[in-house]
Amino acid sequence: MKKTVLITFASFFVGLVCFSQAKPYYTQYILNNYILNPALTGIENYTDIKLSYRNQWSGIEGHPVTAYASVHGPLNKKDLRTSVTSFAIPGENPRGPKYWDEYATSPAHHGLGLQAINDKAGYFNRWSIAVSYAYHKPLGPKTALSAGINLGVSSVSLDQSKIVWGNLDPNDPAIGYSSGELSKFKPEIGAGLWLYSSRYFLGVSVLNIIPGKARFVKNDKYGTYFTPNYFGTAGYRFQLGESVSLLPSVMVQYWQPQLTGVHGNVKLQYQDFFWIGGSYRYSNLLSGYSGMVGVNVANFFNISYAYEHATNTRLQTYTRGTHELVIGFILGNKYGDTCPRNLW
Repeated sequence: MKKTVLITFASFFVGLVCFSQAKPYYTQYILNNYILNPALTGIENYTDIKLSYRNQWSGIEGHPVTAYASVHGPLNKKDLRTSVTSFAIPGENPRGPKYWDEYATSPAHHGLGLQAINDKAGYFNRWSIAVSYAYHKPLGPKTALSAGINLGVSSVSLDQSKIVWGNLDPNDPAIGYSSGELSKFKPEIGAGLWLYSSRYFLGVSVLNIIPGKARFVKNDKYGTYFTPNYFGTAGYRFQLGESVSLLPSVMVQYWQPQLTGVHGNVKLQYQDFFWIGGSYRYSNLLSGYSGMVGVNVANFFNISYAYEHATNTRLQTYTRGTHELVIGFILGNKYGDTCPRNLW
């Protein structure tokens, strides 16, 4: 009985809150801030590809599953470096203090990108696809500012055949009386700013700029609204020695009518090869802590895994945690180091 109540609670919570209003959570947002802020489009000197799979609250029937693919790269970005290699160049640490002391911003340039996201839980499914554009402008020798925009479409669907009504009346006027899958489409716009240098980054963005009501019947009495999602992100890199750097960061998410979610993250990196990290997320409805580990296999491929444990006592009883995998591919990398300069 308790398990049934918990499953029902989780399904309705995700369906009515996460899918209609809030963007998905990402444990490893620090590895791909582009997915939350279009201003990062084309920030590197190469084409950056990311694939991610997030299995949230495994062990609970109908648990959320999120997958995305993103790709973005620069346009007309000048780069004097021409040596292309698939493996690290022998010699001094390419991510040591000297590297950052000699860091310089690139001339003004543009960026283009594409992202596709699918978010599923229980009988709800939401997918979106959007193209992005950004313009990057140097503010000084080591600092730049970029502004970006997303333009796309999203869809929310409800599969009535997967709803377990139990003793309840299946003739719910909020979803109509027809069987099968119901879908609703809406345009989606996002925008953001990103201030970055060799040592720090600071960004703000808003997604779901166009509000709208998600309903599956004509009656205006039923349904819930898509509302804007606001994000604020900041981080600073500390060089702990010749081979080790530390990057603490924070990301704040806000959407109406819910309140604020705060994500704190620490990433410890050895040279440009290996990293470990930990994070904690606090929100009014969902909280949890996590650990992550990753490696740059070469300057064209990297992989990272994170495990998250919910602090909600009801979820702890029945879930086996949250697993998130991020795989990255780098095309046209002209750096001797294997790690991106600006995406951290």
